[in-house]
Amino acid sequence: MNLEDKEISYTTTNSYSTLNTLTDKTKNVWFVCHGMGYLSRYFLRYFDDLDANENYIIAPQAQSKYYIPPTFKHVGASWLTKENTIKETENVMRYFDAVFEAENIPKHINLIVLGYSQGVSVALRYIAKRQLQCSQIIALSGGIPKELVANDFKFLNAKVSLIYGKNDEYMDEYRMLYEKNRAFELFGNSITITAFDGKHEVKKEIINSLV
Repeated sequence: MNLEDKEISYTTTNSYSTLNTLTDKTKNVWFVCHGMGYLSRYFLRYFDDLDANENYIIAPQAQSKYYIPPTFKHVGASWLTKENTIKETENVMRYFDAVFEAENIPKHINLIVLGYSQGVSVALRYIAKRQLQCSQIIALSGGIPKELVANDFKFLNAKVSLIYGKNDEYMDEYRMLYEKNRAFELFGNSITITAFDGKHEVKKEIINSLV
C-alpha cells in the first residue's frame, strides 16, 4: 500500500457578515472573529446594542462548517484544528486579506479587532503576520497562539484587553494564569485584564463598555 498526502491550490468562495453601514459618521470599525460552533451572522447579535451610526461591524466566517451535536440540525463552524494547522492558517490569512480589500476601510477610522474563544488565535495571528495597525485588540475567553512572541507586536500601538469569565469551564486556574503571563510577555504591562462573573460566554454589557 502506497498512501500519500498530496496538495493542490484552487480558488474558493466564502461569505462574511456585516452589521450597520460604513458612512462618514462611522467612528469605529470592528473586525470580530467568532468562536467554534458559530456562524458569523449570529455572532453579530452580540454587537447590535452599539450605536449604529458610529460602529460598523465585520464578522468573517470560518470556512469549516459542520452540523452541531446532539441534534445535528444547526450548523456551526471552526477556524482551525491540529490537522495541517500551518497551511490552514495561511488560508485563513488570505481570506482575511480579501475581506479587508473588499471593505476598503478608511485609514482615519478606529479599527477594533476582537476574537472570542477560538477566534482569538486567528485574530492575533492575523495582526502579527500582516502587522495590522489597530486602535484596540480584545482577546475574549481565548488562548494566545504558542508561536507568537513579543517581537511580533513591536510595531503595534494599540489598547489591548484580555477578558475572561471567572467560571469559564474551559479555563481552570492554571490555564488562566498561563494566558495572563503570555499576554504580559507579548504586550507588556500596558495590557488590561478583566475577569467578569460568568462562564465561557460573550456578554453584551462588556462589548458595549469597550467604546
